[in-house]
Order: sequence, then C-alpha cells, then structure tokens
Amino acid sequence: MGGFPGATADPAEAAYALVGAPLDVSATFRPGARFGPDRVRRFARPFDDYDRRTDRQFSALVADAGDVDAWDDAPDYLDFLAGQLSDHHEAGRLPLLVGGEHTVTVAGVRAADPDVYVCLDAHLDLRESHAGNPYSHATVAHHALRVADEAVVLGARTGSEAEWDRAAEADVTVVAPEAVADWTPAFDGEAYLSVDVDAADPGFAPGTGTPEPFGLAPRELRAAVRAVAPAAVGFDVVEVTDRDDGQAAALAGKLLREFVFAHADATDA
Repeated sequence: MGGFPGATADPAEAAYALVGAPLDVSATFRPGARFGPDRVRRFARPFDDYDRRTDRQFSALVADAGDVDAWDDAPDYLDFLAGQLSDHHEAGRLPLLVGGEHTVTVAGVRAADPDVYVCLDAHLDLRESHAGNPYSHATVAHHALRVADEAVVLGARTGSEAEWDRAAEADVTVVAPEAVADWTPAFDGEAYLSVDVDAADPGFAPGTGTPEPFGLAPRELRAAVRAVAPAAVGFDVVEVTDRDDGQAAALAGKLLREFVFAHADATDA
C-alpha cells in the first residue's frame, strides 16, 4: 500500500508526520485493526489536496513516515512506538498516529506529554485491566491519566460500573453523545486528541472492533476535532478495521485531514 494521498511534503520541512501503528492484539469482539493504517490511506484517495476553508494544501504540510510494524508484546511495542513518535516531536513534526487498536494511543500520549487527554470514544476505557490484560484497548484512558492531569471523553455511552465510578472523579469529564454538539473546550494547557472511530454511530462507521449504537454523526465529530485542534500537541485516529466497505476508513481519513487543516490554521504551521 502506498502512502497517505497528498502526504508528500519533504520530511525535513513537514509540520506533520503520519505514522501507522497496526497493533491488533487485544480485540475483545472483532479483530482487524491491524488493517487500519492501510485502509485509511486507501480510502483517502478521492480527497482533494486543497482545503477551501483554510486555503491550505495538505501536501505542503504532511509527510507519510510509513508504519511502525507491530509485534505481540504490547508494552514493549508501545515503548518503541513512543520513542519513534518522540523523534518526530523533537524534529518539530507533530505526529499523526493511525491505528491499529486504541492501545497505540498510550504511546502517543507518552510522547506528547500533554496536560489534557481528550478522546472521542463510545467507551470510557477507564479499566485498569480487561480480561486480565493491563494493556487492553479498554484501558487507554486509565493509562493516559498517568501522564495527563485530566481526561475529557466525548461521546461515551457505555462502561462498567467501576468505570463510571472512576469517571465521576474530578479529573475526568464525560460528555454524553447528545451534548457533544454544544460542547466547547474548557480546559487549560496542551491537549492530546484521540479519535476512536467507534465514537461515530455504527451506521456511519461500521468497520470498527466494538461498534456501539446511538453514537455521533460525522459533522459532530468534525466540529469537536476542529475545536480541540488549536490546543493539540498530538493526534491519533484508531480502531478502523476491514469489516465494512470503507466507511470507517474514509471518515477516519477525513477527520485526520480536518485536524491538520484546523491545527495548521490556528498555529500558522
């Protein structure tokens, strides 16, 4: 599979580096997230390079750095991936991480070291472990809060009783799906933005590992991405699988582009 369409900027000059992370080891329902990076690249092919809203060209901003091939030892892989992402930060490029299962976000957060973790997600992901696995895709927000001071979960509509109890603490804010359209950021400091494609209603993105009905519409996702982008120091989109006709991958690719344009416009990248 070739690179992300339009991600052809000179790596030495690019403001953003797209990094694929095809980890797929902790799926509890439908596997296939390992195909996410290639699917997102494939279904971004029809997108125009030019963004009229910001008057910017994607190809002037982003270089595709390829995939960091995954292996079964998730903690070891996450350490290695975090190092790769840190190299991009140190070179002045904001990494655009494309999963892979949501666990790869742990590496993204560690590399970016944000003040706030913001996630679009159907699930709270606040478990300390799941099915005996402390690095399950259901533990991402728990790990993120070991780095960030607070977490904001947009669109969550399911979780265990223990997760909802944890979400009631002062360092976690949960915005229900029906409230996301009216939400505006109210946090201070730098943010890491993670987009789990299952935040979308399955009717819009059926190709994901754990689909959950009553989710967000694409325009609501786009508005949230645009709202958080100016404060962001890291970004990912995750949990795209090969179990649809490209709907989830197309949405993920478009949201990645929306992040780039909104961030570049706000920061003059």
